[in-house]
Amino acid sequence: MTKRMTMRDAIAQFVPNGSSVVMGAALESLIPFAAGHEIIRQRIQDLTLVGPISDMLFDQLIGAGCVTKIIAAWVGNVSAGLAHNYRRACEQGIPHRLEVIDHSNFTISLALLAGGLGAPYIPTYSLLGSDLLKTNPTFKESTSPFGGGKVLLVPALQPDVAILHVQRSDDDGNAHAWGNLGISEEAAMASKRVIIVAEEIVPREIIVSDPNRVLAPSFKVAAVVHEPGGAHPSPVQGHSNRDHEFYHEYHRATRTKEGMEVWVDEWVMRVQNRAEYFQKLGKERWDALQLKTHRYAAPVDYGY
Repeated sequence: MTKRMTMRDAIAQFVPNGSSVVMGAALESLIPFAAGHEIIRQRIQDLTLVGPISDMLFDQLIGAGCVTKIIAAWVGNVSAGLAHNYRRACEQGIPHRLEVIDHSNFTISLALLAGGLGAPYIPTYSLLGSDLLKTNPTFKESTSPFGGGKVLLVPALQPDVAILHVQRSDDDGNAHAWGNLGISEEAAMASKRVIIVAEEIVPREIIVSDPNRVLAPSFKVAAVVHEPGGAHPSPVQGHSNRDHEFYHEYHRATRTKEGMEVWVDEWVMRVQNRAEYFQKLGKERWDALQLKTHRYAAPVDYGY
C-alpha cells in the first residue's frame, strides 16, 4: 500500500493540534516551507517547534499563531536578520507568549541523537559554564563516573513528527537526500513518525541502487508527499538555488504585526497549494533559480 498523499492530507492526518514538530533540520537548505504553509492554512494550534537554526519558517508559524513552544538553537531570518514575529511573541506576547527552551546547534543534535538511540540523555562537556544552563532547565550538571569531572547531561528529545524535504523518494518513503543534511538523520530517527516531502518520486530500484544515501528506514515514514519546489525559498542541492531576495522581502513586509497579517494572507491563505504559489511567484523568477550547471558525483561500485 502506497504512503503517497497530498500535502493537505498528510498535515491533517499526522500533525494534530499540540504536536511537537521538527522542521528545518538541514539548516539553511531543504526547509519544508510548503508543509509549514499548509499547517498555517489548516490553523493548527499549540505546536512545539524543534530545530537548529530554523530560518524564517519558524517565524512564519509563530506569527500565524500556530506555536506555543520553541525548542531550538536559534530563530531568525539568516540572510536578512531578526525574526520579527518571534521577537514580538517573546517581548510583547503577540500573538501570544512563547515558552522557549534554548539549545546550541550541538546540543539539539545530541538531544535528537539520544532520542533516536532510545537513551535518556547524552553527556557532553559542551556548554559547561555557559549561560544556556540558565535558560534551559532541562540541562543537568553531573559528575562523570570516569574521572570525576563535571559533565552536562542533554536529555533526549522524541518529537511527534519530523517533516523532511528531500530530493527523491519512492512511494514507501525510502528517501535519498544529499548536500547539507544538518541533523536530518537524527531528526528522522528520534521522531515518532516522519513526513517525507520529495522533489521527485522514483522507482524503488533507483533507491536501492545507492543504499548508503537513504535518509532513514521507511518504517519510520507515515506519509510521502510529491511537492516539487516545496522548499522554496531555501535551496535544494541539484534542483534549485536559494531565493535570497525573498528573505529580504519577507523581512521588510513583517516589521509590523499588520504587515505580517498581509503577508500571510497574500502568500499562504489565498494560495491554496504549491501550484498557485508558483503562479504568484512567477515563472521568470523561478526559472532564474534553476541550476546553472550540473556537478555529478562519481559513481560508486556496490559489486561483490
